[in-house]
Amino acid sequence: MFKKNSYKKYWFIVNISLVVILLTFLMPNKGKFKYDYQRGRPWLYETLIAPVDFPVIKTNSELREARSQIASTMVPYYKSRPYLEHLNYLNEQFKQTISDSTIVSTLEEYLIGVYKKGVLDEFPDTLYSSDVIAIKSDINTTYLSLKNVSSSKEVYNNIFKIIDTISVKDKEVVQKLFPSGRVSPSLIYDDTSTQQVFKDAIANISPTKGIVYSGQLIVSKGEIITAETEQLLDSFKAEYDVSMGFSGNIYLLKLGHFFLVLTIVLLLIVTIYYLRRDLLRNFAKLNFILLLLVVVVLSSILVVDYGSNFLYILPFSVIALYLSSFFRSKIVVPLYMIILLPIIFTTSGGFELYFINIVAGAVAFYTFQFWDRGWSQFINSLFIFFALSLTYTSFRLLEEGTLLSLEGSYFLYFAWNSLLVVAAYPFLFLFEKVFGLVSNSRLRDLSDATSSLLNTLAEKAPGTFHHSLQVANLAESAANIIGANALLTRVGALYHDIGKLSNPPYFIENLPAGEVNLHKELSPEESASIIINHVDEGVAIAKKMRLPQIVTDFILTHHGKTQTLYFYNQYVNSGGDSSNIDKFTYNGNLPVTKEQVIVMMADAVEAASRTLKDYSSESISALVEKMIEERISEDQLVESYISIREINLIKEVFKLKLSQTYHGRVAYPERK
Repeated sequence: MFKKNSYKKYWFIVNISLVVILLTFLMPNKGKFKYDYQRGRPWLYETLIAPVDFPVIKTNSELREARSQIASTMVPYYKSRPYLEHLNYLNEQFKQTISDSTIVSTLEEYLIGVYKKGVLDEFPDTLYSSDVIAIKSDINTTYLSLKNVSSSKEVYNNIFKIIDTISVKDKEVVQKLFPSGRVSPSLIYDDTSTQQVFKDAIANISPTKGIVYSGQLIVSKGEIITAETEQLLDSFKAEYDVSMGFSGNIYLLKLGHFFLVLTIVLLLIVTIYYLRRDLLRNFAKLNFILLLLVVVVLSSILVVDYGSNFLYILPFSVIALYLSSFFRSKIVVPLYMIILLPIIFTTSGGFELYFINIVAGAVAFYTFQFWDRGWSQFINSLFIFFALSLTYTSFRLLEEGTLLSLEGSYFLYFAWNSLLVVAAYPFLFLFEKVFGLVSNSRLRDLSDATSSLLNTLAEKAPGTFHHSLQVANLAESAANIIGANALLTRVGALYHDIGKLSNPPYFIENLPAGEVNLHKELSPEESASIIINHVDEGVAIAKKMRLPQIVTDFILTHHGKTQTLYFYNQYVNSGGDSSNIDKFTYNGNLPVTKEQVIVMMADAVEAASRTLKDYSSESISALVEKMIEERISEDQLVESYISIREINLIKEVFKLKLSQTYHGRVAYPERK
């Protein structure tokens, strides 16, 4: 035992050390800006004087105003096209239709005049406040005033004003020349050129305004930070990140990273120690938690190089879903909060990003209990989107006191974030395979009594199936009362006796009434061998059906190293050597986890309860006390992590559940 514990402790220390070293080298080789500040609060540091010249970066509202100004003065672009051939065609048609040569001449002069000035297919919409349009050609660009051009609809109406005196029949002929109710334009709106010019103008907006010179005061100690001061500080921070950066000793920087990472990892270990101490002995689960910590650091470092804003796309809240799939609820949120801590130190504005994702993760953890399968996961994504958006909006209101500071692009980031949660969740099944873990989703599938293996058990060994259901109900109730994993406990109870499928008739619960007990034809040693062998048979069936190891462990531990006392006593009473007790002893494993202990106790109590003739509360209480005390006195629980208080709670639950199951019935009076 000592060597085994030393071995585990050795690998525990090695794993922790490797993670700390890896994260230390992953941390970026640049110093962190040493000032934290917020608008409306006092400057807590020494008076800050600009050490170098740096440009003042425009705020988001100033950039929006510049873009709005460009949009309001934007000139729409048009392309010209030949119109003489069209005019000649119209004049020929007018001569053939209208007998009055004066009207024909008037029409010809009018059309030549308006087409020379320009006929638009339509006037620019209200988006463009300019009264000028641009005419783009292959050679150059010219500009026309809207006062000098006409629309195709306007020209059409003027034509009919000129021919007002001709006959109705001739008017109908003229009208057929313009089936669309307008004349053919000479200027066509060019959306491609218009949008390209607009994009070029936006791209040419200067991101800066003015310069702060070396030696100039930025902020005094104790001064309340205003919007203007915050803008200067943001500009100085940007200059620090770009050109000044870290100028100290790189080895001391890495030493700082080492102590920071070590602190986070130790905080993680201490949290696990106080909330779920057994996880520290489960290397698979512990390594999975450490992997999530590495993923957070690595993903944030890789993405931040493309822009800190893109960090809002990373679906950190899916980590909360991973944790809730493998661990019980009381530890998920604390673990999630610690695992996300590195983003505070690896990114600019890390606290806001951290807090937004903490809120989103908490919401995801809660809502995923109701919408966790198929297309319903998108409902969960919708809640995550609202959580991200509302938290981001709250930060902007705290800083600006207005909704005008909200950036629409961030809501697009949040939409991608919430959708990527759905896309990233299937990696859960990869983690199951790599770390040998079993998710709650898998356990729910296994707990379905209509699954193929349990269906087979119900058909071939109905008594065993019913016994397993009763044990599952008892065990689940006990797990709930002491805070164990109730779902895992139920699954373990449902499958603990599947080994009886190999020889159902040799187990008394499967023997139909009136049938001869097959053990009467066997010696006590043979009978004991068949009964004991159902554990090994169960393990073989579990392996064949690819049940998770965590479920197989319940098969191995539900009898521990107890004896088949019925056949042992029979053997001794018939003159057998009492020292041959090994032949009548189960070769299983002793239970370790609370869930395994509960199933062992529930199995013994439920089986023994069928022998009772008196189902009074006193007899049930005595039975429960006797069966559990036997397990304790036989040292079946020496390797388990369960307290006396929890055992007493389990006893009370068993007594209550059995009393409810075997309550008295009302005798119906016979009709006279």
